[in-house]
Amino acid sequence: MKPHLAFRYCVAVLVILIVACTRNGDVSPPPPPPETAVTSAEPQKNLAVAPMPMTERTRTRMDSGAMLAKPAGMAADSLPAPEPEIDRENYQHFSDNPVKQTKVEPVSTFSIDVDTGAYANMRRMLQNGRLPPQDAVRAEEFINYFSYDYPVSETQQPPFSVTTELGVTPWNANTVLLHVGLQGYKVPKSQLPASNLVFLIDVSGSMNSPDKLGLLKNALILLSGQLSAQDRVAIVVYAGAAGLVLPSTPANQTSDIKLALGQLSAGGSTNGGEGIQLAYQVAKQNFIKDGINRILLATDGDFNVGTVNFESLKDLVEREREHGVSLTTLGFGTGNYNDHLMEQLADAGNGNYAYIDTLNEAQKVLVDEMSSTFQTIAKDVKIQIEFNPAVVAEYRLIGYENRLLKREDFNNDKIDAGEIGAGHSVTALYELALIGGNGERLEALRYADNTPVTGNTNEVAFLRLRYKQPMGTESQLLEWPILRKNLITALDQTSDNFRFSAAVAAFAQQLRGGNYLEQYGYADIIALADSARSHDSFGYRGEFVRLVNLAASLSSNR
Repeated sequence: MKPHLAFRYCVAVLVILIVACTRNGDVSPPPPPPETAVTSAEPQKNLAVAPMPMTERTRTRMDSGAMLAKPAGMAADSLPAPEPEIDRENYQHFSDNPVKQTKVEPVSTFSIDVDTGAYANMRRMLQNGRLPPQDAVRAEEFINYFSYDYPVSETQQPPFSVTTELGVTPWNANTVLLHVGLQGYKVPKSQLPASNLVFLIDVSGSMNSPDKLGLLKNALILLSGQLSAQDRVAIVVYAGAAGLVLPSTPANQTSDIKLALGQLSAGGSTNGGEGIQLAYQVAKQNFIKDGINRILLATDGDFNVGTVNFESLKDLVEREREHGVSLTTLGFGTGNYNDHLMEQLADAGNGNYAYIDTLNEAQKVLVDEMSSTFQTIAKDVKIQIEFNPAVVAEYRLIGYENRLLKREDFNNDKIDAGEIGAGHSVTALYELALIGGNGERLEALRYADNTPVTGNTNEVAFLRLRYKQPMGTESQLLEWPILRKNLITALDQTSDNFRFSAAVAAFAQQLRGGNYLEQYGYADIIALADSARSHDSFGYRGEFVRLVNLAASLSSNR
């Protein structure tokens, strides 16, 4: 080839390469042609080539980062930000109990509740730097997270004692609080009957996290160490399908139980319904008469295959409880946690619900409170209070919104209610506006009979309780009058239990918006709780004060 033709050829190749690179989004200059490609005896002409104009298509590709690999050495913060994790946690929506006018509706009826999951779940959120959503806050579960120093029943008939106290409301000097406390008789762990336990463990992909399956395994190992040769443990797992990992085994074979737990790994979808069915089948096959027969469902509640309908799962558990097997739910994890399902399944299964956010919480629920978690001493426990319209103008139940019962349900033994475990305490609070106390929130009706009610003014209210024996079918009735003469008008003269439970109730209400708290704030709650921190051997009341302080800081940063 002649020299001048070779020169033109090289120029043409260079132009083609520049065009190709520009269209592919790479505007760096091409490498120079080989030296042999230009061998001309003529002086070299200017080879500079005007850059190709950037097309709209090329600009779009470059601006979006599409089709561009990260060059070596590029800072990580120059890359597009990752998509934020979607929060799929599920909580049942409810509204606070309204103020009721005693003349119109004098009777309040509800089922007791010993669940504590909402409190531990709130703690997890605060420690992660965020306030809980209002629907995650159930006041009764906050209050009942703590043990109270109520008198213990000296006999097992009735299986619990009842304590009432009337005192001024900390957040409203014009109203009073009615404090009702139930205390179940205590059974030492060494005297518990033989246990037939089935660990029902979620090993689906959503559990693949240290705060889920990792914590779960350590929690159940803690529990296993408390069991004896008379007890038995089986392990059922479920993901896309359910399977029996460990058949019912004497609990003193700890190496076999630990080995079965240690080998669990997470992966796949979540067929919770099939797992529940298999767990009940295993529990019934190994049923211990007069013993503790219970399934421990440990999961984040993210059921996504098989039976996933909420009501169908509840129906399944309600049918199976008739065989004498209870269901306790242990919640784990964050991001996709289904609190609504966990709480309602435990209620339907005649069991209790706890959220395990730390190994310390597992120690509290499964070791320190083992008797109350597993040994039921009374079931279908209902409370009914009739307020005296000659004394009480208005009342408001704090919490228990999803435990309310119709008035006629109280005497109907077919209506399910809550269970009390050995050593459990249950607390309920009412805020009352007394006649002439200037605490009423409701306007008098124009066309109603607004003449004052006359009659016995010695009684504020009349308390009724119904309960069944653990294997009984007929309820028994207990009754007490609540007398006005017992009203304590000075807050510092009330008991530590009264003041601390009021502080916890105020905190729950504050997290739900504080609609009834007037100007009562976080600092007031801390001061009230600090005045009632006795009987705090495990430090739970002290931790409560720290959590309120943390919530105050998070609230001020919103």
